Amino acid sequence: MRQLCEDDNRRPDGRLSCSKGMGDQRSDEAREWRGWYSLARWRKLRKHQLSIEPLCRMCRLQGRVTRATVCDHIERHNGDPEKFWGGPFQSLCKTHHDATKQAEEHRGFSTAIGADGWPIDPGHPANR
Repeated sequence: MRQLCEDDNRRPDGRLSCSKGMGDQRSDEAREWRGWYSLARWRKLRKHQLSIEPLCRMCRLQGRVTRATVCDHIERHNGDPEKFWGGPFQSLCKTHHDATKQAEEHRGFSTAIGADGWPIDPGHPANR
């Protein structure tokens, strides 16, 4: 059984939440660039990207039409201001950004399959 700490609270769904020791687990460097997403400059850039590419790029590749809601950095910027502000960018739906794209970044390649049945990503192990 989970031991309760002094600052346990109930979430709206009734589950217990302990705030002790939780907080932002990112590095100081990552916390700094995460703040860039709340700047007016980013909101303007995001709005522009979604206006020039209003549909999710990954959904389109799958033959689906889905409104994009996320301006995604195609290449990881890792806090580099030039890459963060300069892109390149793509428009994605939240599902593809939060699941598919994150998995690809973790894995190092895409598992998307082309019409010929082979992986389309040159970095996929089958294409090496």
